[in-house]
Amino acid sequence: MQLVGEIRQSYTEAPRPVVALGVDYPDGHLIEPHYHRRDQLLYGSTGAVLVATSEGAWMMPPQRGMWIPAGVVHEVRMLGDVRMRSLYLTPGAVADMVRGCEVVGISPLMRRLLAAAAEIPAEYDPDGRDGALMALILHEIRLAPPLPLSLPLPLDGPLAERCRAFLADPTPHDTIDYWSRALGCSRRTFTRRFRRETGLSFVAWRQQACLMAALPRLAAGVPVTTVALDLGYDNPAAFTAMFRRMLGVSPRTYFERG
Repeated sequence: MQLVGEIRQSYTEAPRPVVALGVDYPDGHLIEPHYHRRDQLLYGSTGAVLVATSEGAWMMPPQRGMWIPAGVVHEVRMLGDVRMRSLYLTPGAVADMVRGCEVVGISPLMRRLLAAAAEIPAEYDPDGRDGALMALILHEIRLAPPLPLSLPLPLDGPLAERCRAFLADPTPHDTIDYWSRALGCSRRTFTRRFRRETGLSFVAWRQQACLMAALPRLAAGVPVTTVALDLGYDNPAAFTAMFRRMLGVSPRTYFERG
């Protein structure tokens, strides 16, 4: 497995606790599996981003962030044109951050800080204005609230293959009986195995997969009714009820809050 490209690697190895980098990506762009020596905070002001590791997948809607610890091998897929701003932090620079990947909320203040940080050179003056801005960023990262936008995946085998295929084309109508028959096991064996390998019930996992498939389309302005019917929901009300259960608000409110 490789580190990031030479230019970015050199940039992120600057002798500072945090550096920022801004890159714009086209729709569909894929960054192959890689890892960083530093912790990373991804942020996209436009478009959605799907981050995948061997342990799961995370959907980062626009105006949200993604925490990726140092050493975690991950691939990144752009869903829509993505205006990305990334922070690279010396491990331990931000105390008490989670050890795994996590989607987080980004406050309006943090968005402005990220935009400004992307214009700061890697070897900025730590005692000047640039250093003060970066120090404020380190404080603000601690306040980023976690968001339930992860989807754990089995590590390998037929169940892992089926889960990844489902994530590419989810539907709320797949059932436990359908999956257990397809995998050649009893319903009881399947439910036990599924929870053991993902930490979730099949129904909860299925709902999360549908939610993650919907987010980039909703962010792009596709009507709720269209998204709901395309995912296989009987009506937009059923989809909205699922969305509200998972994220606490309706689709319209979620994206109006930004």
